[in-house]
Amino acid sequence: MVQEQYVTTTQGSGSPQPLPDHVYKIGIYGWRKRCLYLFVLLLIVILVVNFALTIWILRVMWFNSEGMGLLQVHSEGVKLEDGESEFLFPLYAQEIHSREELPLIMRSSENVSLNARDENGDVTGRISVGPREAQGHAPNLLIAAPNEHMLFSADGEQAAIGPDKLRVTGPEGALFQHSVEVPLLKSELFKDLKLECPTRSVSLDAPKGVHLKALAGNIEAASNMDVLLQSREGLLVLDAETVRMPSLPLSKEGVSGNSQGLYEVCVCPSGKLFLSKAGRTSTCSDNQDC
Repeated sequence: MVQEQYVTTTQGSGSPQPLPDHVYKIGIYGWRKRCLYLFVLLLIVILVVNFALTIWILRVMWFNSEGMGLLQVHSEGVKLEDGESEFLFPLYAQEIHSREELPLIMRSSENVSLNARDENGDVTGRISVGPREAQGHAPNLLIAAPNEHMLFSADGEQAAIGPDKLRVTGPEGALFQHSVEVPLLKSELFKDLKLECPTRSVSLDAPKGVHLKALAGNIEAASNMDVLLQSREGLLVLDAETVRMPSLPLSKEGVSGNSQGLYEVCVCPSGKLFLSKAGRTSTCSDNQDC
């Protein structure tokens, strides 16, 4: 080690004086100097490792002057030229569109969710597509064609279908749990139209009348119980070339006893058809309705 000694001399005397007893050392010596060198060496190693890790991350993530790998950052937004992109956390974007002439595909192992929020951050609408079902939560649902024509609309009170024709292709038809109001109900060409209620009754109500027409076939009505044809203020008209009632019970002439429960079918010259209670003293010609 270097030691500096201060030697005092007197003027006019060239002979050195004897060395003093005290020696002062300047600098860091001993174990302190070794620790300082070790700390500097450790700091240099850490800097080299950090620099190597930074270079490795840049090469793995494909950072460049335009962005990160295939993901390029422009003034208009972020653009993915080729390949696929995976987002591990929520993505906030004003507009997402695919490349020209290519579809936009979103894949997820669980579900894909789209949320719309207001200025307070509350969710106002949500669409979630999962592996088993798709759910949508919104006050109103509107599906429109490219020409802005409404195809389907639904809210909390009603649902409206815009196209002129609603087609149900399921083998079981359409199932309605409540009433249905339609201006026209018809089947496809060369197929039958069937209204069926397996456990309850079918009711057709119209204030201005119910019309059943078969232009090229028959109209059949079959019932396990009674068939009631009732007209409160009008006539019951059977307008046909032949009217047959093959299953009416026939009464025998001159049968004595009680004829209660037996009726006769009478036809007036005017064409009216009525039922008359069977009896010995009354005939169809005696009816006043004719």
